[in-house]
Amino acid sequence: MKVLPFTIPKPKRDALILQEDKQAQFYGLLHQHEELQLSYVLNGSGSIVVGDSISGFNAGDILVLGGNIPHVFKSNPREERDAHMLSIFFTETSFGDTFFETEELKSLKSFFKKSQSGFKIAAPSKKTTKLFVSLWQVSKLECFIQFICLLRAINTAKFESLSTFVSEKKYSDNEGQRMSAVFTYTIQHFKSEISLACIAKEAAMTQNAFCKYFKKRTRKTYVSFLNELRIEEACKLLRQDPDSDIPSIAERSGFQNISNFNRKFKQLKQCTPREFRQQST
Repeated sequence: MKVLPFTIPKPKRDALILQEDKQAQFYGLLHQHEELQLSYVLNGSGSIVVGDSISGFNAGDILVLGGNIPHVFKSNPREERDAHMLSIFFTETSFGDTFFETEELKSLKSFFKKSQSGFKIAAPSKKTTKLFVSLWQVSKLECFIQFICLLRAINTAKFESLSTFVSEKKYSDNEGQRMSAVFTYTIQHFKSEISLACIAKEAAMTQNAFCKYFKKRTRKTYVSFLNELRIEEACKLLRQDPDSDIPSIAERSGFQNISNFNRKFKQLKQCTPREFRQQST
């Protein structure tokens, strides 16, 4: 099965592609597409892998992914309602080769630069979210006008990057399947012990070859990636389960050693698990 590249269905004459996802979980396979993606999460939470990094997402977030960034959503187990997300897909040339180079739109250059690593608007204003939702309710001309307004609003909002490194090299189909197998297995089994020998087998490589392969494409070791995923899970549990003690949360996140958990948590979040819980309440 070809996992990468992923083709976004597009009407022949439409420059903007509007997509609504409402299902038990968001699309959970590693993929990339040439279009930039703007997504507004109306319901659902979990983690998103973008390039070399893992971040959490929650209802109310607006996510921006540049073209050809490998990414995968890891939705939390189904809660009260299905996951629900609105997405807009477009390219820098959707409206013509030089449309975004015009003097009137030069201020959006920073938007496209930031999108290359992906970024998240963690607390978008009500005006911005209302503008996002309205695109599904207006004529195509009005949709285009409001879309430009939406880009301006997102570009001027406070943001946090979703990745520190995204390879400029596009994945081949074979590479896409291999990395997808690695990410999928990791996401499904990170709460248990995963040895390098085990994950290398999933990638159909020797252990040494896999370590070099993974670091070349993400600029970090597999163990670092695995720890980041576990820490994101711990952050979720710290917010959602205030009655569980720290050692229990460490174990449920995949850490077998509480000292290692505390050290990795502070290294990634610049605070202790206890401080994180206090800040999140």
